[in-house]
Amino acid sequence: MPIQWFPGHMNSARRNAAESMAAIDVVIEVTDARLPEASSNPMIAELRKFRNRPCLKLLNKSDLADPAATRAWMDFYNAQPDVKAVQISAKNPAEVARIPALCRSLAPHRDDGTKPLRMMIMGIPNVGKSTLMNALLKRKVAKVGDEPAVTKHQQTLDLGAGMTLTDTPGLMWPKIDYDADGYMLAASHAIGRNAVIDEEVAAFLGEVLLARYPNLLAARYKIKVEGMDGPALVEAIGRRRGCLVKGGGLDLEKAAQILLVDYRSGALGRISLETPETRAAMVERQAAEKAAQEAAAQDEGESGA
Repeated sequence: MPIQWFPGHMNSARRNAAESMAAIDVVIEVTDARLPEASSNPMIAELRKFRNRPCLKLLNKSDLADPAATRAWMDFYNAQPDVKAVQISAKNPAEVARIPALCRSLAPHRDDGTKPLRMMIMGIPNVGKSTLMNALLKRKVAKVGDEPAVTKHQQTLDLGAGMTLTDTPGLMWPKIDYDADGYMLAASHAIGRNAVIDEEVAAFLGEVLLARYPNLLAARYKIKVEGMDGPALVEAIGRRRGCLVKGGGLDLEKAAQILLVDYRSGALGRISLETPETRAAMVERQAAEKAAQEAAAQDEGESGA
């Protein structure tokens, strides 16, 4: 089942961000390094390109991501115009401390000391914007939580040394075009649980992990994963961890939560759900499927005429 999630407050958040961007020099877009493209809101690119604003693209949570995949994404983004990509962990003060200088390098016209460098933090829910905001300001100014969409209001604060920082609420977009993106976002907890079924998300995540990181699964759960698919993996985890309901049946929801939490926390190891290559293949595959469906519908319409 395709996953969609667009809480009502995000409409006003998008309008406010669009209005504020007129007075911004650099957009700091925070993404999840484990799924950088799936966690990049296309509306952010549209808004900043309309205003001709450069982007510092932060691949946050890089300490949880596959280093080889992150290097590939860095090359991918740094080849794009007006984009500077950096991998960070918002929990690492030394990495966060580099951000103002990187933003200044993207806006050299603000280096004369006459006007402040104005930065705006943007991104989808639960990618670490609030943690980053607090680290940059070295005090707690943004609420941090495990649930997505904790921040609901925009605020601008003085960063000192001729710099201001605007924090925006997490922004989703009205329609997620690719089903896989919805599942990757749900697996990474960027989408509220009220919009998903945990067992389905865990089964999707299991398919990805079985294809790319089977050894990590085998080591974590002490199971043989050969020949398994996603649902079978969730069942095996349930049996291994004793996830039972009254009567002795498997508690698949609890088993699904074990896999999801282990992925989100890094307990499984350093994992990336997509690379530039797998992304391109997924987009191409879905485009081919859509073209085939449209052709079939056209043939059916002609035959029925």
